[in-house]
Amino acid sequence: MSDTAAPGSEATASAQGAAGTDFTHKQILTIISGLMLGMFLAALDQTIVSTSIRTIADDLQGFSIQAWVTTAYLITATISTPLYGKLSDLYGRKQFFLAAITIFVIGSALCGFATSMYQLAAFRAVQGLGAGGLFSLALTIVGDIVPPRERAKYQGYFLAVFGTSSVLGPVIGGVLSGADEILSVTGWRWVFFVNVPIGVVALFVVAKVLNLPPRRGNAVVDWGGAAALAVGLVPLLIIAEQGRVWGWGSGRAVICYVIGALGIAAFVAVEIRMKSNALIPMRFFRNSTFSIGLLLSVVTGAAMFGGITLLPQYLQVVKGSSPTLAGFQMLPLVLGIMIASVFSGQMISRTGHYRPYPIIGTTLMTVCMFAFSFIRYDTPLWAIMLAMFGFGLGNLMQPLTLAIQNSLPPQDMGVSTSSATFFRQIGGTIGVAAFLSLLFSRVTDTIRDALISAAATPEFRSAVGEAAQSSDPTVAGLAQGLASGDGSAAGGVLEDTSFIQKLPTALGDPFRIGFSDAMDQVFVAAGVLLAVGFVINLFHKEIPLRTQGGLAAQRSELAEP
Repeated sequence: MSDTAAPGSEATASAQGAAGTDFTHKQILTIISGLMLGMFLAALDQTIVSTSIRTIADDLQGFSIQAWVTTAYLITATISTPLYGKLSDLYGRKQFFLAAITIFVIGSALCGFATSMYQLAAFRAVQGLGAGGLFSLALTIVGDIVPPRERAKYQGYFLAVFGTSSVLGPVIGGVLSGADEILSVTGWRWVFFVNVPIGVVALFVVAKVLNLPPRRGNAVVDWGGAAALAVGLVPLLIIAEQGRVWGWGSGRAVICYVIGALGIAAFVAVEIRMKSNALIPMRFFRNSTFSIGLLLSVVTGAAMFGGITLLPQYLQVVKGSSPTLAGFQMLPLVLGIMIASVFSGQMISRTGHYRPYPIIGTTLMTVCMFAFSFIRYDTPLWAIMLAMFGFGLGNLMQPLTLAIQNSLPPQDMGVSTSSATFFRQIGGTIGVAAFLSLLFSRVTDTIRDALISAAATPEFRSAVGEAAQSSDPTVAGLAQGLASGDGSAAGGVLEDTSFIQKLPTALGDPFRIGFSDAMDQVFVAAGVLLAVGFVINLFHKEIPLRTQGGLAAQRSELAEP
C-alpha cells in the first residue's frame, strides 16, 4: 500500500505549507470546515432524536418499541466504524467520507417518510451505516494532514461541534417536534428532513475542498472479521438496550450473551488468521500505549455518555426543565469542553507533551461525579452547573485520541482512529445501559420511601386532597391511589415523568426527592469507574509526538533506504 500525490494536485502544490505537512494553515482550515459539517450532521441528529422520540413514538403508535429506534442506529453505527477505518486505509478517505454523508442523508430522508416505528427503526439503521464513518473519518483525515504536535489544536474544533450540537439539538428537537405542522408536514418529520440540506451542503464542500493523494490498496478486505464482529456485537448491543425490559437473567438475555461471546471469539480467531489484513490486527494490542488507550476509551466512554444521559434526566425530572431549557442549562458543560480542548491543544502544541491532560481530565471528572452524588432535589442550579464536568472531559477526549493515533504507524491511521471511536462507543453503550438500569432499579424504592416520609405531614395530606379534585385524570388518579394507600403510584414514574410537574409542590416533592436520591448511587458508580480510569492513566506511557502529518510521514518512511 502506498500514498502518492498526483502531479499537479493540491497536496503537491502546497508542499511549502507548515513544517511536517503538505498543507498550509488556510488549506487545513478549509478542509476542516467540510469535515465539521459532516460531523455536525451525526452529532446534531443524536441529540435532536433523543429529545423528540417520545413525540414520534406517540404519533406512530409505537411507544412500547421506541427503544428499537435507538438500538438499530447504534448497532449499524458501531459495527461500521472499524470497517470505514480499514477500507479508508486501503483505498482513500475522501470517497468513503462522501459515501458516509450520502448514506446518512438518504437514511434521514427515509426516516422522515416513515409510517410506523418498525419502518423508522429500519431507516435509522441506514442512518447508522453513514454515521459510523462521519466521526472516525473526520478525525482520521485530520491525522493525515496535520502533525500530531499541532493536531490537538485542530481537533478542538470538532469538540466545539460536539458541544454546539449538545445545546442546539434539544432546542431544535423541541421546536420541531412540538409543532403540529411545518410547511404542511408533521413537525417531528423535520427532525430528520433538516439533515438533508445540511448534508447536501456538506457533500458539496467536502467534494470541493478535500483533495488528498490517492491510495492504491493491495490488501484483502477482512469481510470475515466484519461478519464475525457483527455476530458478536449485535446481540450484546441489543441486550444492553433491552436488558431492563427483558430482565438481565432472562432466557432471551442468556441467548444474547452466548451468541455474543461466540461471535467475539470467532472475531478474534479470524483476526489472528488474517494478520496484517485484519480489521483490527491483533499485533496492535502488543503496543501498550494502544491497548491502554483503548481501555481508557471504554472507561471514559461509559462515564461520559452515562453522565451526559443522566444530567438532562435530573434537570427535566427534578428541576422541571423542558428539553429545550435543559439544553441551555447544559451550556456550562459545553463551554467547559470547548475551553479545555483549546487549552490542552495549545499546551500540547507548545510543549509536545500530552500525557498530563488525560490525568487532569480523569481527576476532574472523578471529583465532579462524586460531587453530583451530594446534589439534592433542592440544590441551587448554579451549584449543579459548577459541578458539570466539561473541563475534565475536554482535557481527556482529544489527547486520548491523539495518543492512540500516534502509537501506530502512519499507514494505520484509519484503523487507530476508528478503533478509538469504536471502543468509546462500546463503552458508552455499556455505561448508559448500566447506569440507567441502576437508576431504575432504585427509583421506585426511593420514591416510595419519600412518599412514606411525607405522608405524615399535613401539607402532603392537603396536597393529596387538592390533587384528587384535579381535572387532569392522571393527577386525580394518582392522588386517589395515594389516598387509598395504593403504593403502586411510585412505579408510574418509570413510564411517564411528565405528571410530576402537574402536582402540587407538597405532593410532587417526594417524587423529585426519590428520583434525586436514586441518582446518588449512580453518580458514585460513575466516580468509581473514573477513579479506575485515573489509575489506568498512570500506566499510560507517552510516546514522542511525530513531527509530520500522516501522509508526509508515510512518504518519508517509503523514501528511507
